[in-house]
Amino acid sequence: MLLDPGMDLTLRPMRYPRFFERFKDAIKNTWTVEEVDLHSDLADLARLSPAEQHLVSRLVAFFATGDTIVANNLVLNLYQHVNSPEGRLYLSRQLFEEAVHVQFYLNLLDTYVPDERQRFDAFAAVENIPSIARKAEFCFKWIDSVFELRELKTREDRRAFLLNLICFAACIEGLFFYGAFAYVYFLRSRGLLHGLASGTNWVFRDESMHMAFAFDVVETVRREEPDLFDERMRREVIDMLAEAVECEVQFAEDLLGQGVSGMSLADMREYLQHVADRRLAMLGIQPIYESKNPFAFMELQDVQELSNFFERRVSAYQVGVTGTVSFDDDF
Repeated sequence: MLLDPGMDLTLRPMRYPRFFERFKDAIKNTWTVEEVDLHSDLADLARLSPAEQHLVSRLVAFFATGDTIVANNLVLNLYQHVNSPEGRLYLSRQLFEEAVHVQFYLNLLDTYVPDERQRFDAFAAVENIPSIARKAEFCFKWIDSVFELRELKTREDRRAFLLNLICFAACIEGLFFYGAFAYVYFLRSRGLLHGLASGTNWVFRDESMHMAFAFDVVETVRREEPDLFDERMRREVIDMLAEAVECEVQFAEDLLGQGVSGMSLADMREYLQHVADRRLAMLGIQPIYESKNPFAFMELQDVQELSNFFERRVSAYQVGVTGTVSFDDDF
């Protein structure tokens, strides 16, 4: 089975062709940081209000280390326990994409924050900005929860692994980053920071695919070992997502605390609850918030459309396609 100890090396016969299709789809989405022109944002940065400048500075500080944390968990905890060569092919590709994201955010800091000391402070945000430190602590708690596991020998070992996987897919990539995307697309809806939004389009696609692969793994394990998905697991996943929402609401209080025109804390909380409900639904768990998406500018990004996106082939979503990526593209 997928979580059996060991490391199967044989791609034929292929046990999990779905994972291999995910890998091939990811290759088609290859992009480079050099394609994103952030310098076009400099004029916008100069005319932001003080509250908007604070929002952007906090957002950049989160981006500085967010994907590095995800990459560390992938290497330290996920790769060794997915006993499927085609699954590990996808995880290898995901690690490459996380590295591209890290480079993108490095370019973002170098462009947006010319002062070297301020850049250093941004990279140290997990230590000196409380709202970001709380999110980091949440991540590290779940990294540490399975760090000592070398083999998934028992039912409890497998449960622990699944909770780590669900945390990073649903809570971190699927909630923390989706909250960050909302701020980016809000600014774009105001006609601001088109370079950042253009790069975020590519990151959004990558993160969506990471999440879809992780949920494929969860669904595969559910079929192979249904006894793992009991009421206790359901309760633990709900509690995990509820804690993630509160971490992200604290971050929103920080970003929006100076009063950003057009985006309220109440709306951001409702959006985060909406996203959390969608994550629960993807896991076959009933929503707990029943919240709606209050942001019209996020409708094209609405998490409920992700399952349809992965069944379509889009010409703009291929290697070697020239031109720009538009936020209004149907993806």
